[in-house]
Amino acid sequence: MDQITAILDRLLALHPKEIDLSLGRMQRLLRALGSPETILPPTIHIAGTNGKGSVTATMRAILEAGGKRCHVYTSPHLVRFNERIRLGGDGRFVSDAKLFEALYRCEEANGGAEITFFEITTAAAFLLFAENPADVLLLEVGLGGRLDATNVVDRPVASVVTPVSMDHEKFLGTSIGAIAAEKAGIFKPGRPAVIAPQPAEAEDVIVRTAQRTGTPMIQYGVDYTAYPDQGRFVFQDDTGVSDLPLPNLNGSHQVINSAVAIATLKVADLWPGEDIAARGLKEINWPGRLQPLVSGPLLDKCPPGAELWIDGGHNPGAGVSIAAFMGEQEERRPRPLYMIAGMLNTKDPAGFFRSFDGLARHVATVPITSATNAKDPFDLADLARAAGLEATPFDSLDAALKDIGACAAADGEPPRILICGSLYLAGEVLALNGMAPE
Repeated sequence: MDQITAILDRLLALHPKEIDLSLGRMQRLLRALGSPETILPPTIHIAGTNGKGSVTATMRAILEAGGKRCHVYTSPHLVRFNERIRLGGDGRFVSDAKLFEALYRCEEANGGAEITFFEITTAAAFLLFAENPADVLLLEVGLGGRLDATNVVDRPVASVVTPVSMDHEKFLGTSIGAIAAEKAGIFKPGRPAVIAPQPAEAEDVIVRTAQRTGTPMIQYGVDYTAYPDQGRFVFQDDTGVSDLPLPNLNGSHQVINSAVAIATLKVADLWPGEDIAARGLKEINWPGRLQPLVSGPLLDKCPPGAELWIDGGHNPGAGVSIAAFMGEQEERRPRPLYMIAGMLNTKDPAGFFRSFDGLARHVATVPITSATNAKDPFDLADLARAAGLEATPFDSLDAALKDIGACAAADGEPPRILICGSLYLAGEVLALNGMAPE
């Protein structure tokens, strides 16, 4: 066992529950570490249900195109824990040596006290961000916002709330409004917040929270908007209209995510101008999100001529966006859609699958070997059927691909295969295909 794995395993054992939302433990540890959260670079704090990672990746691409050094904090990782922490000095994931040192310092300062895995690893990230130079920190919320470990940053240059959807109901509430209230819990008095398009119930809660906290709002549809136009991306706000290339990410929803990113950089006084932004939009890299696999061992296991896609989306809102993109592919190039799905037991599979009714020919449900709380494939197949889809459980990804190959041979046409339902599953696929993120 390597050093990183060993210390992460020890930190995971410091709290009996994986998730226990609170700020007290985090504040205690940060004080013991000398309060690194108070000396971070200018910080953009990003909350929301869907699109956080894409908005963050878009901001990073635009900022780096303009020569800015960006620290980035995201979660979960796909293949290696290091992916959660990107340091601005060289733009790469944190090295094993630096990561181990920061984790060890946090372990020592914590002194064996009860603290969640996300809290203590976020404290390690803050140490790294405080002690390595950068121009900007892009800080993604882990879960919710109000009581998330990242919400110890009290003066962000801007906050963001991406689209809110049902997810993590056990921890955040059983209604869109309750979940939106948790996301808006990152608002700080006098610090601007950029709001993505929202369901009406979420928007109402977010607006009222901003009014109560004295948070200036920049709202989609009110202060800025965007739309695709003849293969281009048009962004409009009160300063004028920008004609830009489409973002280098698949899915029509990425136009909205890019608009949120641009509005945020503008309000944070970090906008580099259209020419630099255009370069950045062409360089966005965010693996595991409507990502085509065009070569590698897994594609070799697919039927001849097959398309293979992966996406880590796992809630009803993500299901809508993924299904819309697959519907667009069907219109451009018709072929049968086969889904391979694995999901965690904290998710709403029926809500996710519902958007694929009438679009997917069949769902193969598989285990997620890297997650201890994955749904049993038999149970997941039942939930897919409840959403109106034909589904069969399999004991492995290989078995599911073999079955799709048999079906494709009988169909006489190459299939479109979508592996989806969990970032953990997406990470397993990338690892198996030799495509760990860089």
